[in-house]
Amino acid sequence: QVQLVESGGGSVQAGGSLRLSCVASRYTDSAKCIGWFRQAPGKEREAIATIYTNGVTTYADSVKGRFTISQDYAASTVYLQMNSLKPEDTAMYYCAAKSGYCYFAPERFSSWGQGTQVTVSS
Repeated sequence: QVQLVESGGGSVQAGGSLRLSCVASRYTDSAKCIGWFRQAPGKEREAIATIYTNGVTTYADSVKGRFTISQDYAASTVYLQMNSLKPEDTAMYYCAAKSGYCYFAPERFSSWGQGTQVTVSS
């Protein structure tokens, strides 16, 4: 399995921006797809963006047009640029990796980071 470490979370006001980073211990067949997920208190974990090794991306409707997922192979890092943040974006954000194709479902991912908290105030 691949080890993942997230960073970049914090507290911002509505309308602000944050960039999350997910550093992978190595890119192997177990990390063909990297996804960003979030979980708010009392809610289920939801997928918000995925990126496959060929660069194909998928976004949840709730973040489309505001969030951008990208990858830097040289740095073994996947980023999540979050713009126009809203209070409802407040959650713990996780990155995760899986082998094979991307699926927009947390249960399909086998390796998870520890999470980074994002808090958006109104």
